[in-house]
Amino acid sequence: MPRLFILTLSLLPWIPVVLCWVATQNEVSVLEGGSITVPCRYDPKYANHVKYWCRGSMREFCTSLARTDETSSTNPSKDKVSIFDDPAQEMFTVTMNDLKETESGWYLCGVELGNGWKADDVVYTKVKVIHGVSVENNMVSGEEGSSVTVQCLYSERFRESEKKWCRSGGWSSCLSTGSEGSYEDTSVAISDDRTGTFTVTLKKLQMRDAGWYLCSAGQQQVAVQVQVTPRASTKPVTSPPTQSQSAVYLPPPKHITKESWNSHRYMLESVAVCSSLLLLVGLAGLARKLWILHKEDSELRHFKEMKERFSDNPSDMGDLQHVPIASHNKATMDVRAY
Repeated sequence: MPRLFILTLSLLPWIPVVLCWVATQNEVSVLEGGSITVPCRYDPKYANHVKYWCRGSMREFCTSLARTDETSSTNPSKDKVSIFDDPAQEMFTVTMNDLKETESGWYLCGVELGNGWKADDVVYTKVKVIHGVSVENNMVSGEEGSSVTVQCLYSERFRESEKKWCRSGGWSSCLSTGSEGSYEDTSVAISDDRTGTFTVTLKKLQMRDAGWYLCSAGQQQVAVQVQVTPRASTKPVTSPPTQSQSAVYLPPPKHITKESWNSHRYMLESVAVCSSLLLLVGLAGLARKLWILHKEDSELRHFKEMKERFSDNPSDMGDLQHVPIASHNKATMDVRAY
């Protein structure tokens, strides 16, 4: 039991580390000769504590590089290492300039707690200083006829090296800065500031300029994609005709699509069916009328034949004259007597 109690007491100083009261980036990469700024956030309760930046993979053997309780220069852009604490933002920042490849390694942001029973609250980050070439943007885009700029970055060891801008796929297309550190023609301009950046400007872009290119320094190179968009239409805008103008606006004819043709076809079929039904009804009515007239004519003819047949016998004819003959028209509900 006493041993367990002693082990627990020995772990107490490391509790803040587990709770992560300080936080920063896990890894930072920079070209040799360049600069980095590392933000270190901390808990509000550490606002009045001393902050520091040191190099090493263990807190106990860490080499201090900058502390907030030490006098620092007012020009952090030129100092090798500088530190600045901003309690309002609950963050302190560390800036390192002119980094060498040998300065790669583990660093830590630390908050000094000033208590022998508590370890300082720290967080580790890995700094990688590499040599080579990089670009600010791997893809640039411009409209046809305009210009685009590519910023190519290089490490310190390539400061005096020749810089090249090449079309991907053939070294014969490379344009070089030469000994003067610059190049220019009607379509491309290259300028090297000899401090870590050379700038490539593509002028009067054409659609054929789109593609992949290479920024090159020494034996190092990095790819850049150039995109060219078509130029916007410049057709003049005409105002609509006023009331004083005699021009009459006619909308453009609509194209006949398959869907519109189907809808018209269904409409025409419906009209044709209705017309056919109306025609059949009319023909049926006409046929019925003709049949009735034909029946009436048949009865009249039959009466005349009887009259002619009895004309030879006057006595029978006298009796027949007093016999009424009626014709009933079912269609008109008329009754005719003869």
